[in-house]
Amino acid sequence: MNTEQLTKMVNDIALFFASESGPVRAVDDVASHMKRFWDPRMRREIVAHYAKGGEGLSEISRKAVAELARAAHQ
Repeated sequence: MNTEQLTKMVNDIALFFASESGPVRAVDDVASHMKRFWDPRMRREIVAHYAKGGEGLSEISRKAVAELARAAHQ
């Protein structure tokens, strides 16, 4: 998948969860969603994009991807 599409997807997911559970809880919800439903290649690509600066990621998305990055290194 291309990075722009992944960025759009995670930002859309973040908007949904922010409206459902608020911005603080949304970070965990977005990270959980990506862990459960995204293919490992998609997760690796978005984490690599984040590591390069994460252009286009919303604040919630950036924090959720940071959680994925931490989990991948444990």
